[in-house]
Amino acid sequence: MSRVCPCGQPLRNRGRKARKLLTAAGEVKLARGYFECIPCLQSGYPLDERLGVDGRYSRNAQRLISLAAASWSYDISSDRLEEFCGLKVSDTSIRKVAQEQGAAANEWLRTEPDAVKEFREEQGQIEFTTDGTCVNTTEGWREMKVGIFSKRDLAEPASPEEWDSRALPAPKVRIAFAAIEKSDDFGRRWKAWRKRLGLPDTSAITVLADGARWIWEEQVKHLRDADGVLDVFHALEHLAATGKVLHSDSQQLKLWCEQAKDILLKAGYRGIEEFVQQDFATLSQTQQASVNGLLHYLAPHQHHLNYGERLATGQSIGSGQIEGACKNLIGKRLKANAARWKVRRVNRMAGLCSIMYTNHWKTYWQTT
Repeated sequence: MSRVCPCGQPLRNRGRKARKLLTAAGEVKLARGYFECIPCLQSGYPLDERLGVDGRYSRNAQRLISLAAASWSYDISSDRLEEFCGLKVSDTSIRKVAQEQGAAANEWLRTEPDAVKEFREEQGQIEFTTDGTCVNTTEGWREMKVGIFSKRDLAEPASPEEWDSRALPAPKVRIAFAAIEKSDDFGRRWKAWRKRLGLPDTSAITVLADGARWIWEEQVKHLRDADGVLDVFHALEHLAATGKVLHSDSQQLKLWCEQAKDILLKAGYRGIEEFVQQDFATLSQTQQASVNGLLHYLAPHQHHLNYGERLATGQSIGSGQIEGACKNLIGKRLKANAARWKVRRVNRMAGLCSIMYTNHWKTYWQTT
């Protein structure tokens, strides 16, 4: 161990001091020398750095605590850490460690090459999908926005009739990020992530999302040349809602929905526009309003409804990945037990949840 300060002066030993350290194996007593440099006033325990000790908890203990905190509420984490590992940590201490590591995880995702190495090296179709889900905060319910860049292999070509039965390969690699912030701030993240992931050509990216206006406004600004796709399930939900207004008979409704779905998947906006406007003048005001509402929803996405072409080339047409992320990345932890978060704290926890969701957990702890 060096006994020389970085300033070049010898360190003076001020004696040995003992402390209790919480490790993954339990609590241990650690005694080590305390050194200080008189000229530059630096001081500390050089052995701590060699042992990877940072404060009260060892690195492995911090990892276990963070894993528990990203999985359960702080009080439940305290109980389960003691049950599983024999670690006695208060919920307040768990929150402190998790908040520190959450902030570090967000910084690691934004800056460290190891966070994007696998994505850059993997091959596949590039997709970006985004959405938001509300989280209870001390400022009221706020929308936490989630974004995911991923790569997947093409599926086998499929017909419109096979759209919901074909086998779509799972993403091979993905990067997730989330935050409570304004739409334009979150949109700027997309451009930053695109550059960080080595994606100079936005035309090689597919954006899959629902019809939320803010998403497509940000897509035009930051992923302008990307191929946009309106999530097929949201489109079909709007079709079904209109069908229920047009037909009260269940058999007629079923037949109408099947016809509308077939036309949408094969002919896109122009086909469905013509179909729903048949005999428009004979419809009641309520029915006409429903048809107009449907077209108002679909019209901004005329170029986002090329489902037939994408099915024929084995590409995805749904944003189920982001729906799952909103449920599992955000909802499972950050909306549990009626928790109310401070915005800065929930954004930090989102960092831990993001690296867990995208299988970056081991890489993070091995490289930081």
